Amino acid sequence: MPIANIIKEDPLVANHFFLEVDGEVISQLSDVSGLDVELEVTDFQQQLPNGQYAQRKAFSKAKWTGELTVKRLAPLDATQDALWKWFESIRKKGMSISSVNSERKNGSLVIYDSALKEVARWNFMNAWPSKISTDSFTVTSNEPVAESVTIQYEQLDRVK
Repeated sequence: MPIANIIKEDPLVANHFFLEVDGEVISQLSDVSGLDVELEVTDFQQQLPNGQYAQRKAFSKAKWTGELTVKRLAPLDATQDALWKWFESIRKKGMSISSVNSERKNGSLVIYDSALKEVARWNFMNAWPSKISTDSFTVTSNEPVAESVTIQYEQLDRVK
């Protein structure tokens, strides 16, 4: 791509971003971390024709699993919140293989621009929420209460 085209492109700006699970928007988010796509690296030594050794690096394999952490305003009624319902369903069933497998879902983190047009999307597969942390709060503050949700996944792909 010519340099002139790169300079003209606008950067990705995350004005509005949402969590979708099984095709349904379930929460607006204020922070996202863990959108890491990684290749594992292996180090090895190689003997050169002159007898010297050189250290090399090579691609080993793709790392597919990971975790996302999303932050949002805490819902007023957790019993009616889709993310809390998903988490509680897993928590109450216990961690047997069959129960966790039945609760794994596919989803997306989607970014919209200021005109609410989709500009970026990461899809995650076979995911489940492993932790919900409510931020601390105090009577001396009038800040809204936020919560962080950790989501385990088996694959993450940026598709847009």
